[in-house]
Amino acid sequence: MSDASRDFHKPVRRSPDSFDRNFAADDPAEASRVAHTTASALLSRVREAPHDEVVDRLVSFTDAHGIATIAELWSHSPARSLPGTLWRLYLLQLMIHDDAATAALLYERGRARLASADPVIAGAPAPASPDELVALIDLILRGVFAGDFALALERASSFARVVASGATDLADDYDETEPRRALQFTTRALRLDTYADDLNAAAGLWRREGLT
Repeated sequence: MSDASRDFHKPVRRSPDSFDRNFAADDPAEASRVAHTTASALLSRVREAPHDEVVDRLVSFTDAHGIATIAELWSHSPARSLPGTLWRLYLLQLMIHDDAATAALLYERGRARLASADPVIAGAPAPASPDELVALIDLILRGVFAGDFALALERASSFARVVASGATDLADDYDETEPRRALQFTTRALRLDTYADDLNAAAGLWRREGLT
């Protein structure tokens, strides 16, 4: 995914099970400095003057340019840092945009399975169509750049938790007949559940002015 010959101006589509791959960095210290500097500068500049056209471009960035450009900047950052948080938000968006039908299935299974407020916090309709989930994740990402940042993170966290629950539920269906597929959904569930915890923690850090 980090092939230097890639044309970063063309959308780069990924299968849903590859949305969390890592990208190499030659100098970890320099990569960390660049990640934090770019994330902080981008967020502060846009939030100070959230012009609609700028926010629109940032929300649709991966559609226009793919994920590799962002990965080069933020993929190695700690999960509970500003660049790490932005990276995870874009990964969630990528997962939904690339396979909205599966995301809708997982969300509905998770919504029916969870006995928590997460579906309400996430804010998706019940049931949610693939197009409605695409609109939801874009709305959440828009809130990062032009809204209540902590609330946007909490909505993303709840969304990830609902989908994680759905992935666990679907893995159970395949456990005996298709164990390899069951493992794929179990792995995705664990990954999304971790993201949910990280995004929720980041929301708390932001409110305490500790997300850097």
